[in-house]
Amino acid sequence: MPYSLRILLAACLLVLCLGPVFAETGAGTSATAPSQSTGNTRAETHALAAFSRSSAEWGTGIEAVIEDAYRSCFRTYLVDGRFVTLRMPFGENNERSELADTDLAILGGGKADPAVLWDTIGGLMESADFRYYTSLLADGREKVFVFDIGTRRWSTTRDRFTIDRIRTGAYPGLPHKPYVLARGRGVTAADVYNYLYCVGRVGMDCSGFVWHVLESVATAGGLDLGRTFGRYAGAPRSADAAWFIGTWFFDPKNRNLEEVKDEVRNLRPADIIVFRGDDGTTRHSAVIQSIDRVRGTIRYLQSTDEAPQDERGAHESLITFDPSRPEVSLKDASVAWHQLRAAAFDGEGGIWFRDDGERYRAYPEHGGGTVVRLKALAKAVAKLSTTSGR
Repeated sequence: MPYSLRILLAACLLVLCLGPVFAETGAGTSATAPSQSTGNTRAETHALAAFSRSSAEWGTGIEAVIEDAYRSCFRTYLVDGRFVTLRMPFGENNERSELADTDLAILGGGKADPAVLWDTIGGLMESADFRYYTSLLADGREKVFVFDIGTRRWSTTRDRFTIDRIRTGAYPGLPHKPYVLARGRGVTAADVYNYLYCVGRVGMDCSGFVWHVLESVATAGGLDLGRTFGRYAGAPRSADAAWFIGTWFFDPKNRNLEEVKDEVRNLRPADIIVFRGDDGTTRHSAVIQSIDRVRGTIRYLQSTDEAPQDERGAHESLITFDPSRPEVSLKDASVAWHQLRAAAFDGEGGIWFRDDGERYRAYPEHGGGTVVRLKALAKAVAKLSTTSGR
């Protein structure tokens, strides 16, 4: 079952489980003499908690630790009468500032802790502006939302010429002024994402997400990663090192990293997949969550807005390979990368690769993509891998 569906089901079950408690409390049920219904509700709530724990699916080892870090990037909200499961948006300082007259800084620079970002997101979704936004999404009338990331505002137009341009693929937007066609049929997770991305300017970038995962692994293994690398990253003594870690940190030339020979048999959870740019530098990073050597599946996690609409932000991605060929390279044509790439907003250009596999194999003159691991995590990974329970 896809993770987003599991979260939505969990939210619905939670309402069903807690509903009787609220009703009974309102009727004056004694807290010292719970009814059988209350007992059943507690049992259901405990069952739900067990259902939502990653250990139910991933054991108690490193895969579960990484999965928990990933799940902290999801929340389910009641939006306009519907449960909507949100993923942490992508967010990077000045990502779309080339034509803007101002800096497009985001909260925490893309490196903030998910709990802090969710607090901000919760406040945004309680605002009158957001309620008005969702009301227009459900008014039954076709329109175009015009977002202005620089001013953190939005407007709408029902101009037929603008609507027809978008329908025929003549996208009228600019990087800092996305245009989104809506049909007035209700709010979707993608609609909420657009608001958080453009108006809230809140989210995690690729390196911020990977660092968040690595910090979780380190903490579970008894290591303070921020203290270990704060000085190297240039962080002041009292500052959070996470705010100073960028994609540059995951360059294979970093002495704190070990470059992994690019064969499936050498890979392990918490390894970092690095994608290069046309100048050979590190441009994007993702982290391996698990490797199923029997079924031939690698599950890796990443945060990017260059993905299909419902996957923008933190999301899971899959690679499949022939289990009988553990020596195969991730660049081999027999290895299938299933993560498709797409523009952050429908109609935008600038997407040069069809999927992550094409992107990983690109720029062979610079060696193409590679896999690295953080040397300081070796003991933590070894410790957690021996307690997997899977």
